[in-house]
Amino acid sequence: MPAENQSWDALNREIIACRKCPRLVAWREEVARVKRRAYRDWEYWGKPVPAFGDPNARLLVVGLAPGAHGSNRTGRMFTGDASGNFLFAAMHRAGFASQPVALSREDGLTLRDVLITAACRCAPPDNKPTPQEMDNCQPFIHAELDLLAGVQGILALGSIGFQTAITIYRQRGANIPALKFGHGAFYSLGEGLPWLLASYHPSQQNTQTGRLTSAMFDAIWHTAREKLV
Repeated sequence: MPAENQSWDALNREIIACRKCPRLVAWREEVARVKRRAYRDWEYWGKPVPAFGDPNARLLVVGLAPGAHGSNRTGRMFTGDASGNFLFAAMHRAGFASQPVALSREDGLTLRDVLITAACRCAPPDNKPTPQEMDNCQPFIHAELDLLAGVQGILALGSIGFQTAITIYRQRGANIPALKFGHGAFYSLGEGLPWLLASYHPSQQNTQTGRLTSAMFDAIWHTAREKLV
């Protein structure tokens, strides 16, 4: 986020300083201390990861949580691991990202019309945050939505991102019925609310098995682009 935007700056400082979840604090800091051998020369971030992207975005992307040696290492959403490589390559092809790779916070990558956030801001053991840990993070998404005046749509990466988006808008007073997650599922959440588009998460578990292919993911981003007005 641009430093001159003090509202975003204040929110990001609050996120980075958060220590609400003892299990996550202990895990993220242990990973940052021990490190992976391939990244032994890195100074790991080891803190909650704030949202990344365009503060005037019309599209909000909701993921799951930072990867232990990806975002927890680099300090930026989806940066430094295979999931990010798959994601930003697709975003670049769709015209949302300035480059197809994301290596570090200093690599020059910028996003256009997209902000990436997550259900959980700290790297969780086994990539599985508890419901309470995700609940602890929900006020941060509410605060981001308050700052994103022009959001038209939400792209949920995975079922947890999908359910988080629905929960957030129910908490904001929307009467949203039960919705089924499925790759490519598209829903209108109601008058005055953003639409919701679902995608399989670009995890290696999905991309290496062929459950999510580049063509499938490109179609998702093409739909998102078409729905923005």
